[in-house]
Amino acid sequence: MFGDCVSVINLQSKFPTGGQGAMRYTQTTLNKIEAVVEETGYIIRFERGTFQSGYCILEDKKVVVLNKFLQLEGKINTLIDLLPQLQIDANALTPESRKVFDDIMGKYHIADDNEEG
Repeated sequence: MFGDCVSVINLQSKFPTGGQGAMRYTQTTLNKIEAVVEETGYIIRFERGTFQSGYCILEDKKVVVLNKFLQLEGKINTLIDLLPQLQIDANALTPESRKVFDDIMGKYHIADDNEEG
């Protein structure tokens, strides 16, 4: 069913979860991240599957399939981990979604820099 998936195995989020500037694992946070993905034309589906990373990207159809058995924190971390892999035009986002996207991407680049250094 998901044979054309682009998949990366990494459920350990690179983002802070405590302290100042930390992300809260709430339904509101999940909704905001989902809005970023959906505003770029991707469809998010929660399904069962054999993908080991917690998600699957069907690029040709702009569909993101997340493992429906993930808990809230896992869904948030998984969406954050895949955002840099999607082709997102930040200029096409609403101001609220642009802020969320910029915040996530800023933390993503900081986390990458910290891993390299």
